[in-house]
Amino acid sequence: MKRTVAHLADGREIIYFDHTDAHERLAADTRDLPPVAAASEIRRDPLTGEWVAMAAHRQTRTYKPPADLCPLCPTRPGKPSEIPEADYDVVVFENRFPSFSQQATGNPSTVDGLGLVPTAPGLGRCEVVCFTSDHDGAFSRLTPEQVRLVVDTWADRTAALAQTPGVEQVFPFENRGEEIGVTLSHPHGQIYGYPFVTPKTERMLAVAREHGGSVLGDVLAAEQKSGERVIATGEHWTAFVPPAARWPVHIQLVPHRQVPDLPSLTDAERDDFSRVYLDVLRRCDALYGRPLPYIAGWHQAPVRRDRELSWLHLELFSVLRAKDKLKYLAGSESGMAVWINDATPEQIAERLRSAG
Repeated sequence: MKRTVAHLADGREIIYFDHTDAHERLAADTRDLPPVAAASEIRRDPLTGEWVAMAAHRQTRTYKPPADLCPLCPTRPGKPSEIPEADYDVVVFENRFPSFSQQATGNPSTVDGLGLVPTAPGLGRCEVVCFTSDHDGAFSRLTPEQVRLVVDTWADRTAALAQTPGVEQVFPFENRGEEIGVTLSHPHGQIYGYPFVTPKTERMLAVAREHGGSVLGDVLAAEQKSGERVIATGEHWTAFVPPAARWPVHIQLVPHRQVPDLPSLTDAERDDFSRVYLDVLRRCDALYGRPLPYIAGWHQAPVRRDRELSWLHLELFSVLRAKDKLKYLAGSESGMAVWINDATPEQIAERLRSAG
């Protein structure tokens, strides 16, 4: 993998990841861009203890541009984009409309100075990851070699963001499909460097602490023994529907060895993930005979603590419960975080196996 660092017209970092050394990334960003303004703030909910990000500047972010003006496509004559080069393999750049930023300033305080609701700068980093220069492509249509380059990119950025001031957890993820809320259709994902450990991770760590170690290893062993909910397997990874699945389509991809994060994976584990994940994604797209809208995200250990309690895994889920029907997160799910699934995990697994 070749790694080339450059900067966009407003000073943001852009990094090209190439399969070989053949490409020289020398194109300059010719746009006249104003400086990035990212005054994000975090506030702690006094009732739950969870942090909430305030990023009002994101209201002006790019929203569903026509394909010929896609900001994630390579630059073409007369149509400059976020990527100055005429082509690329994988590229990462700082988000122009970040939820968390190194530009966030200020001192920890409380709302209205009353001491009840803590506030702090939203110090962190948000990056965009473009998986391919093909605007009409999809992650499921990448080759195993292309997926491996994406995995190496995620690992590289996880290691870099872990060293970024203020970052406590790194979360690479992909949102796919309008039903999920995607506003740019070009195949891409994001990476958030959070200034706190996320609520879901905190809860999983608390359960692991009570259990005396990561629960996921026991779950993996049970799923491998049963096979009832297993979707796909490889030498180093198993994909299965979790036994208490929340979503109409819900899959976890788990390495057979406990590692805290993506940089800890071996070459063999990265290669095997590429094959197993493509199998899973292609089953997902075959499930309803249409591209499945989904969210796929990596659960990684916090940067500075509880790494021995963490077990890296990828979670994929979809709101699509039939070809033309969505699961809405209404009263119980949104109001009380109590999930009600319209299908059993065993039914979901069987549908995905049959879709293969």
